[in-house]
Amino acid sequence: MKRGRDKFRRFKPVINLLIKFHMILPRGIRVRLFEHHRMTKGIKGVVIRYILLKTLAKNVGDNVSIHPNVYIFNMDKLSIGNDVSIHPMCYIEAKGGIKIGNDVSIAHSVTLLSVNHIFSELNIPIKDQGIEYIETEIKSDVWVGAKASILAGVTVEEGTIIATGAVVTKNVEKYSVVGGVPAKLIKTRS
Repeated sequence: MKRGRDKFRRFKPVINLLIKFHMILPRGIRVRLFEHHRMTKGIKGVVIRYILLKTLAKNVGDNVSIHPNVYIFNMDKLSIGNDVSIHPMCYIEAKGGIKIGNDVSIAHSVTLLSVNHIFSELNIPIKDQGIEYIETEIKSDVWVGAKASILAGVTVEEGTIIATGAVVTKNVEKYSVVGGVPAKLIKTRS
């Protein structure tokens, strides 16, 4: 059975042609098309979302699979490497910048944030204090388990596993397995 990256290589010339065609369309139309095809299933949906994301994001590598029902906001601040899969029901807010490396698997219902509420003033409601934008980075060879959350400003180093349901509030060292709320080191991969 062929892997996704093999299939991608086979159809890359056609995909590149479709990307060039879509670049002619105004950005607003491409964003609406991406939103319209958010729920399109199967390989058709994956290809359409890839083509549109490639024209909207800061950078998108080869063989990036965005599954149905993924919500991505501020795509122009999103960078994704090669051979990345983002599974259904994920929420990605990239306003502060999000970088995802190569060979990253993001399971269903994961939240990636690059924004945070400011809450330092006790006499002002939190909703009125504004938002800070902080870059979040997931380096290469990372597996993010289902329903995990990676908060603004966190760097997840290469070779890491984020356990299901973890809430990552601090940077994660290379080859770590972290889990819990807040996420803590469970073990290292050695």
